Amino acid sequence: MTTDTGTPTAADREPLAMRQALALAQTPGVPTGPNPRVGAVVLDAVGDVVGTGYHRGSGTSHAEVAALGEAGPAAGGGTLIVTLEPCHHTGRTGPCSQAILDAGVRRVVFAQGDPNPVASGGAAALRAAGIEVEGGLLASQAEFVNDVWSFAMREHRPYVTWKFAATLDGRGAAADGTSQWITGPEARADVHRRRALCDAVLVGTGSVTTDDPRLTVRDDADVALPPSQQPLRVVMGEREIPVDSRVLDDTAPTLRLSTHEPADALAELFGRDRQHVWLEGGPTLAAAFVRADLVDEIVAYVAPALLGAGPSAVSDFGIGSIDAIARYRLVEVTRVGDDVRMILCRRTPEGAS
Repeated sequence: MTTDTGTPTAADREPLAMRQALALAQTPGVPTGPNPRVGAVVLDAVGDVVGTGYHRGSGTSHAEVAALGEAGPAAGGGTLIVTLEPCHHTGRTGPCSQAILDAGVRRVVFAQGDPNPVASGGAAALRAAGIEVEGGLLASQAEFVNDVWSFAMREHRPYVTWKFAATLDGRGAAADGTSQWITGPEARADVHRRRALCDAVLVGTGSVTTDDPRLTVRDDADVALPPSQQPLRVVMGEREIPVDSRVLDDTAPTLRLSTHEPADALAELFGRDRQHVWLEGGPTLAAAFVRADLVDEIVAYVAPALLGAGPSAVSDFGIGSIDAIARYRLVEVTRVGDDVRMILCRRTPEGAS
């Protein structure tokens, strides 16, 4: 509602402030992990914006602290609007719940409850201290801002995006094993942009031995990253890889996982605070993840070409009848240069919301 003069009423101010906080959370350049993206707005006692802030990445001030710092004494008796439930633990920074109490805020409104059991509990602590707390305002929009992080916190494993490139007849390589290049330069640059959004790139030992990939974000000036900001390169499997493999160079960190089990690999990576895995291995590794039902998203690049022979993009993973076909929900189809990019996600089970 608004007044006759068009001025927002008190009832309007909190949703408006939450939308502003959501925009702050998505400020360009803010990392998508390992911490959630969070924005905050402080309204003074009469409902005017007196402070804004957002979390800029691991080790920096949380959004609430930044907004309260900008507001200063004007926060006293006011309202804090924040996209994620304030934390109640001490990590590299102190608990936001205590900062809120110290600022004298009267009311806290948050969007998404914190699914991280380590950091959650801020709402209960604030209520116990006499602060008026309301949750759930624009919650779905807030969860969308941190969809991968939210998934990882709920499922206790990283979100897995499987990327592959194939010809029209589904071949991932030629009969002699060569695969560079099935797709064109535009599609390859697009892969680098999408790698940059993940915090781990996973392949098997077979891919390293056959293709000797570097697995870094490079080639495109818009997304090339220094070694300290590169996704973790992960090689899983029990076979040894050549000591001069490019994946072992100093352009990015590398982790060797001596396992064939996708669930074990994801558990290890989640324990290392990795939340989004870019699965870029060959057909055998892809089949293992599909068989284990651990592929959450597929990014497929299809080239307008035919090979007629050679390995498929994915090996046999045990489906023997059309009744058992693994279907995914088509999210997007986009032309990238001469190729087509399809993005698919898990199909929502019938009856689910």
